[in-house]
Parts: sequence; C-alpha cells; structure tokens
Amino acid sequence: MKMLLNILDTVPEFARLAADLEAGRSPVEVAGLSPVHRAHFAAGLRSRLDAPVVLVCADEGECARLAADVTALTGEPATLIGAREFLFHEGAVASRQWEHQRIAAFQAMAQGKAKLIAATVEGLLQRTLPPEELCAHVVEVDAKGSYDLEELADRLAALGYTRCQQVEGVGQFALRGGILDVFSPGMDDPVRVEFWDRDVNDLGLFDVASQRRVGRLDKAVFLPVSELLPILDENGNWERLTDRQLPGRYGRLATAAHHLPPDAIVCLSESSRVAERGRNWLWQLNEDIKTLIENGAVDGKKAVFSATMDELMAVLSDHALCFLDSFTTSNPPMPPKDILTAQGRQLSSFGASLDTAAADLTQLQNANSATVVLVGSEQRALNLQSLLRERKIRSAVDFQLHELPQPGGVTIAVGGLSAGFDYIGCPYALLTEGGNEPRRKGKRLKRAADRRKVDSFTDLSPGDLIVHEHHGIGRFVGMVKMTVDGVDKDYVKLAYAGADVLYLPATQLDAIAKYIGSGDDPETKKLSKLGGTDWEKAKTRTRKAVKDLAKGLIQLYAQRQRQPGYAFAPDSPWQKEFEEDFPYDETEDQLRSIREIKKDMETPRPMDRLLCGDVGYGKTEVALRAIMKCVLDGKQAAILVPTTVLARQHYLTARSRFAKYPVEIEVVSRFRTPAQMKKALAGVENGSVDLLIGTHRLLQKDVRFKDLGLLVVDEEQRFGVTHKERLKELSKQVDVLTLSATPIPRTLNMALSGIRDMSAIEEPPSNRQPVQTYVLEHDWSVLCDAMRRELERGGQVYYLHNRVDTIERTAARIKEMLGEDAVVAVGHGKMSQEELSDVMTRVSDGEVDVLVCTTIIETGIDIANVNTLIIEDADKMGLSQLHQIRGRVGRSPRRAYAYMTYRQGKVLTEIAAKRLSAIREYAEFGSGFKIAMRDLEIRGAGNLLGPEQSGFLMSVGYDLYLKLLEEAVLEEKGEKPVRLPECTVDLTVSASIPDKYVPDAGQRMDLYRRIARVRAQEDADDVTDELIDRFGDPPRQVNNLLSVALLRGQAAACHIKDISQKGASLVFTLEGFQLESIAALAGQYPGRMLFSPGDTPAFTLKLRKTDDPLRSAAQAVERYKALLAPTFSLEKKK
Repeated sequence: MKMLLNILDTVPEFARLAADLEAGRSPVEVAGLSPVHRAHFAAGLRSRLDAPVVLVCADEGECARLAADVTALTGEPATLIGAREFLFHEGAVASRQWEHQRIAAFQAMAQGKAKLIAATVEGLLQRTLPPEELCAHVVEVDAKGSYDLEELADRLAALGYTRCQQVEGVGQFALRGGILDVFSPGMDDPVRVEFWDRDVNDLGLFDVASQRRVGRLDKAVFLPVSELLPILDENGNWERLTDRQLPGRYGRLATAAHHLPPDAIVCLSESSRVAERGRNWLWQLNEDIKTLIENGAVDGKKAVFSATMDELMAVLSDHALCFLDSFTTSNPPMPPKDILTAQGRQLSSFGASLDTAAADLTQLQNANSATVVLVGSEQRALNLQSLLRERKIRSAVDFQLHELPQPGGVTIAVGGLSAGFDYIGCPYALLTEGGNEPRRKGKRLKRAADRRKVDSFTDLSPGDLIVHEHHGIGRFVGMVKMTVDGVDKDYVKLAYAGADVLYLPATQLDAIAKYIGSGDDPETKKLSKLGGTDWEKAKTRTRKAVKDLAKGLIQLYAQRQRQPGYAFAPDSPWQKEFEEDFPYDETEDQLRSIREIKKDMETPRPMDRLLCGDVGYGKTEVALRAIMKCVLDGKQAAILVPTTVLARQHYLTARSRFAKYPVEIEVVSRFRTPAQMKKALAGVENGSVDLLIGTHRLLQKDVRFKDLGLLVVDEEQRFGVTHKERLKELSKQVDVLTLSATPIPRTLNMALSGIRDMSAIEEPPSNRQPVQTYVLEHDWSVLCDAMRRELERGGQVYYLHNRVDTIERTAARIKEMLGEDAVVAVGHGKMSQEELSDVMTRVSDGEVDVLVCTTIIETGIDIANVNTLIIEDADKMGLSQLHQIRGRVGRSPRRAYAYMTYRQGKVLTEIAAKRLSAIREYAEFGSGFKIAMRDLEIRGAGNLLGPEQSGFLMSVGYDLYLKLLEEAVLEEKGEKPVRLPECTVDLTVSASIPDKYVPDAGQRMDLYRRIARVRAQEDADDVTDELIDRFGDPPRQVNNLLSVALLRGQAAACHIKDISQKGASLVFTLEGFQLESIAALAGQYPGRMLFSPGDTPAFTLKLRKTDDPLRSAAQAVERYKALLAPTFSLEKKK
C-alpha cells in the first residue's frame, strides 16, 4: 500500500506543503481535504521528509480512524495518546488503561521508536510528568546483569508498583524467593526474572492466566505506573498521591506535547474543530476545579492541571506545523504563513456490492483515470476481476500493489482504507471496499415503543452530553475495559460535575440517552453532581410543569376521540389488485406502515399519523394506497403540497397509478387556468372529483368538499402557522396522514411523545445507492467535467443557482462550456405557469440535459434520469434543505453525485462549516431522521410546547421530558403509567465484545446498545444472525452477553430488580414477592437458599463448586417464574 503515496507526486499542493515545511515556513494551512485525504497527506509527509508525524485530532474516534488509515498507507504502527482521567479524591478507583498507554507512548517517543503518533487535543493539554522525570524513573533489567533484589523492589515501589502475592494486572509486582514478576505499562505480558543470588539466571515473559512462560528476553524495561510519581513519607515509605497534588509534585508545567520528538511534523486534523474542542474541554475542567476549590479539596493558588490553548500552540509551533482542513475557516488556531487549497474528493466505499464497484470503474475508465481498487481478501480480488471481465473491463490483480496502474487501467489489490479518494486534476483514483466495516445484513431489532425510534447511541461520540434518569446530566467520555473479580468487562465512562465519574456496565447501556435540550453549546452545559439533590429537584419541578401541559393535551386528544370519525371498510379485491400493480418490491417497513395506516382508517376515530421516511423511500406509494382505500369507500381524498411543481409531480404519479381505475383526479394550483379551476372546484363540491391535489390554494374557503375522508399533507415542514390553523379546521373529522423526510421539531416532538401516531420507513428500496456527496470550492472546470460525465452516460443534471437576476447568464455560460449539442433550460418561481409547466415537462421527458434552476426543485420532483446535482453557495442553505435537495437525485439504481459548492477563496463561518461537514457525513441512507434530530439539537427543542415549558425541558433533556410528559398524560386520563420493570445483572462471567472480534469502538458501542435492548429469544436470534453475517461466529463472551440480556428481560418480568454475585452466592433483589412461590422455590434448592424479607426483600442462592453463575441464575429465574401465580402484580403486593 506504500505505492499509493506516489499519487501525491501528481498533487502540486502536497509538493508545496513539503517545501514550506522543509524551509521552516509554518504553520501552513491546506484546505479541501476530507479525513482520508488528511491521512494520505500525513503518510506522505512521513515518507517524503523522513521525520516523525504527529496527528492531532478533536476526539478519540477520529484519532483511531486516521491512525488506522496512516498505518495502512505506511505499514508503520501508530502510537496513540488520549486523555487520562484525573483522580482528585482519596480511594477513587478508575481504569488506568489510557494512562498506561500514555506512559508507554512517552517512552517510545523518548527512545525514538514512535514514528507515527496520533493524539487528541485533550491528551496534549493535560499536565503530566516532565520528560526528564520519566527518563530518571525507568528501571532496566539486563539478562546478564547483577542486582540487589530488595533495592530493585524499592525502585519499583518508587515507580508506583503495588506488591502482591501473584501478578494479575498492570502495575503489580511479586517477589517470591529469587523470582521477581513485574507487569509494566506498555507490555502485553508480564516479565519474570529468576535470580541466582544477585545474578539474573533467566529473563522472560509469562502468561497471566496460566502463569507459564511464553518467551525469552535480553532486556526488560519497567516504566512508571502513574504519571504522578509517589513521594517518600516521614517513615521512609513510598506514598501515592492523588491528582490534586499534581501541580505541586513537579517543578514545571509539562504536557504530552513536551514529550513529542523534536524533529516531528505536527498536523492538526480539522484545526478549528481541534481548537474548539480544546477550549471546551478547558472550560469543563475549570468548572470541575472551581467545585473542588469550593469544597476545599484543592488549593486555588496551585490549581493548574493543564496548559492553555495558547500555551499548547506555542509548544507545537516549535515543530514544523500544518493544518489539514476541510474548509478555509475564519478562526484557525494560529495565523498561517501559507494557505493552500487541494481539491480532494472522498469517494463512497462500494461495501459488499461488487456490481457498484463495476459501475464506478466503468465511469472512471471512461474518464481515463488510473484506478486502484482495494478489497478485503485475495478471493474477493479474484471475484471482482471475474465480474469485471464479464463487463468487458480489463483489470490486473496485484495483491501487494507493487506499482500504480497506467491511465485508463485498473489494478485490484488487497487492503483497506476508511474511504476511497481522488484529487481533481490528478490522473489517479482509489476505490475501497470500506476498511473494517462490512455492510449490515441482519434484521433490525423490533423497538419496544415507537418513540424509541430515536437511536441516539448510533451518533454518541466522546464529549456528548447524556442523561441518566437517576444520576442526571453527564458527559460521555468513552468505553473502557476494567478487570473486576478477575474478569475483563467493558464499561461506559461518564463524567459528572466536580470531577466525579460513573462507570456504567456496557450491559446497561439502555439506561442512558443522549441529551437534547436548549440548542445552546452543549460543551458548556452545567453537569449534574453525583449524589446531589439538584437533579431530583429539577425532575420534581418538571413533573409539576408537565401536569399542566398534560391537561391541555388531554383536552385536545379527548376532543379528537369524541369527534365521530369514519370507519373505512376492510380491503376489497380492487384494493388488493391496485397494490399488486405496484411495479417494485415493497420494503418490510413500507408494508408495516401500510398495515398501521389501514388499521387506523378502519377505526371510527379520526386518524392523525406522521409517516417519517427518508427522501426516495416510497412514502408516496404508501399514501396512494391509503387514498385508494378512501376512494373505494365513496369518500374524497386530498393531497396538500407546498409547491406547484410538486403538485404537478403528484398529479402525474397519481394519474399513472390510477389509470386502470375510475378515479377522477383534479389539481388546483397556479398552473391551472380560471376555467379549469372553476370546473375542478365544482367537481369537488358535487362529489364527482375523487382526489384533489393542490398547494395552499386547497385551503381557501371556496374549496368545499362534498365528503372528504382523507387528507394527505406532503413535505409538512414547508407550511406556515396560518396554513396549519386552517388545516386544523379542515381535519377535525377526517383522517390525516402527514408525510415528511425531515419533520420539523414540533411535529417530531408530537409524534415521539405519543400525542400523534408515527410510522417510520427506515429501509431503503433495493438496488438504491447512497448519493456520492462532494463539498468543494466552486470551480467551473471541475463542475463542467462532472456535467459532461453525466451527459456521456445518458443522464441529466440539475444546476442550482438561487438568484433569478443572474440565472440566464449562468445558463448561457454552461451552454457555452458544454457545446451546441447540450440542451440547457432555466426554471424558477417567477416564470409564468405555462413557461414553468413546459420546462418541467421537457425535463421529465428527457429533452433537457441541464436544468439551471432555483430551490424550486427542493420539494419532491422525482425524475429517475437526473443523477448529478450541483449547488452554488451551499453554505447559505440550511441542513434539512440541503438534504431535501440532495434527495432529488439518486432515484434509480445508478450512482448519483451531488456537488455542494461555496465561493472560491471564501472563508466559511463556523456554523456553515459544521453544516457542510454534517451534510457530507450524513450521505448514507436514512439520514433524514438523523438530520431532523441534529436540527432539534442545534435549534433546541425548548419552544416546541410553548415558552413556559422550555426551561423545564432544558433542565432534564428532551428524552426524559417526553417520558415524564407521557406519564403525566396517562395519570391525567386516570390510567396508571406503565413503568416497565428493569433488572440489573452483575455476575463474574466474561460477558463483553472483544476488541479482536469487533475492532471499531463505535460499532462495539452500537452493538452493546442493541444487545442491552434484547428481551426475547427472537431478538437474540436476530442479533446473532447479524453478528455472524458481519463479523463471523461470535466468541463465548458475546454469547454470554446475549444470555445476560435475556436474563435481564426474564427477571424483570418476575419483578426481580437486581441479580448480583457475592463470592459463591447469587443475590436476587425483589420489588415484590409471593411467599408461597418463594417457599416452593426454596424447596427446589434444599439447604442452599435463604430468603430475607424486610424493606428490600431478596433471596440468596449458594452456588456449588461446579455451577456456572450465569446458567444457575437463568435456571433460578425460570423456576421462580413458573411458580408465580399468573395474577401476581406489584399493585396486589402493595
């Protein structure tokens, strides 16, 4: 893969960057680079300048991804430097995983062994031991050396090692006769030194589990266990310190940045984000320190636990420094001495679809690009070559990639990067299967309730705020491994106010939710204090507030329930025939949504349902089936749309779908003549029109329906408040179906809180590919090339120019560039109805090659042949708007392209840069819902339910607020809130997802979340199937994890709230109990079971020597469940 670095020889910006850094001109800013380009540039600098390279990232996830890419490109291992946890309190316990990794990294840099270093900005800001202290506190033992054993033991104690009987973890040492065992940071296995008197007789490694030797050594190096070295107390013993003593322990302020190799080249990945993350982390640290000063835990005069951002940049500027950025931003951490713009494009991975790879390669070959394709294995390389041969594409297979292909050539190699890439004006392109992330195949888990459709964990990254129902608002730090009772377990680390930390077992990930609140900067949100009363007070205040709101909502709800609706008849043969005429295969989600809508329509109360699905997911077909059901019962239906263009689109779709049936369809919009309008309105009034499609014109008073049964509102986010009020009047007694890809926060809130019903289509249609999205400076040569490529494959182009006064000039320029053969047309909202109608007809008939238009195309125009979209000034548009417009392409099995451009040389604001980064990040299927949730985060959910509620929502977060509101609504109705019982399980069994099985931390987190939700065997089988598809057969630890999840579900159903292991006993804590069942259960375990009633009833089961704790717990729960009376409930017990 090193051969890929030669591509940089054809990128002039890279040559200039290397020359600047060699000449001492730094910092240099390079804009236009996606993450994979940044890894490519960093690997290139490592190779070209033969100096160590340091990548500084905003968070650990990005750090790991870039490090993996740079390692793949250079073949050299990366050294990671993350942030460690400060322990300010006596006796505080924490995972020292990151701290040990940091110390090992410092030593590797001191010895000149670390050539590739990836660090987070937090990791570089934290105060640590200075390099000279590390150098003075390293113990070396030579295989041929002679040592005093007691003196050696004392030196190890001075490094923070704990003396014990048997070494089981890092930071321990044992001395038995003439044998010394030591487990040092930076080592995979502990070291065993055997002495003959003072001389070393044997030196080697041994296995912790078996305590047997696994290898020999010539020399062993023992590093300090902690960054805070112990000090000698009055009695001559080594005393360990807490981090509050850190500033006084060392004479000068030193950070990880002071340990970097002096000749290193430092690259900041997305420099403005690094600076922002650094400032926010410092703000949070200062808040924690203020709390400690107030409590008297820290001396305010000596409370310096980190460098400032300016101090860090001053240290980094002593090195050759460059900023590798997506965009030129207005606030770089330091003024650059040179600014370069490399036009890099990130290419979508083709995943498991070799057909997609073949289609992409055909296009690249037509453009005479020399293309390298990276696949996961040698067999897949040969499979792809066979497939390409069938498509008449010549390719070479070179597993190790010894040379780059010639222009127009294709070479298939084995390897993996996070994404493919090319550079504009460079003859090479790289396609990749997608690193270590195979495509998902398995079924998704069924959700417990519809409002849990918000899968917030998928996007949970270090630094995000979370809400724990019992502990309050904290900050997600990451996942850590800790050894408990000799078993390795994964924990989610959560930071709270005053440097408090909560370690939540990964098996209980469902106990937390992402905090969505005010829309203010989440980084500067006040955290809750563990064990404090503020959180409970906030919950109590919110409970009182939602009670008043619940009354209003109940009245609204009750009014709807009282309104006599119309119950539609069950499906007729015509309905079934209409559905069978659909030319495509429906997705499972489409079929489920149709069933839910029909069920609502067949009940006598008016339907109010939100159908949420991404652009192009088939919402229109679902709506048309509901309309057919309505019309077959002799009722009228109406579709309300925001634009005339979309009205025409729906009109054409409906006409083609209802062509075989006697359904009269009319449209009201400004495209219609007064005579046509008059005829349509008369037909609506006398009942001869079955389906009326229209813009807000449909809401006017002169539109009188004879018997309206169903109202479909499409692209609901585009309607204003006055339209909504008129809608309310119209829809009091009719069924309402609202369609949206990116619902506005209020609608989303109403649906998620259960006030409205919601169906979600989350599954993309088969053969559909994500839109390849590029974000770049406006460059006519690049855009002209993109348009030509689309026209060459027989497609059409949308060019979005959102200024009517200059649109004709832009169209003329495009026509001039593409030549006489290209047909270029213009479409905008100020054209007359005849002109616009004519243009849209010509586009849909394929007569127009390029449509230069305004945002008039945003809502719902579906033309399958348009597969390239170019947007000018994308930085001026909103996130949802960009997503909606992008949804206008990619409506066919072909790969579609979207170019989001901003003016050349323009320095983007921070918000615009974030927005464009998000649209590039959310290019995959199903992003609409994520974008709506991101909008909810950015804009805040505070004013959704009126200003008086916003403060309460902010204090507890969106998710918990909805939960409290749901409970208040049920109580107001006189119903008991159904609180689903939960059970926690803590057993000494190895139940985790090993790093080797799922290497990516984000994917592990996602799997933990989904496994935590498993409650039934069917769900467990679904997850197991998916695991086998994606990662191979699950190891024993993962199977145990699934068993723990099933045990939690079964135990909760029996009102067992906790199962824990205390030595050789299992303790089952109960919420309620039946004495007869307990007595019968004790009879099945003679002499082994003890029952304790009291305030917290529990029974204890003694394990036999051969018993497996997990299997025994599951068996006891199963027996207890069989003995419980079917009528047993907590209410009866109470």
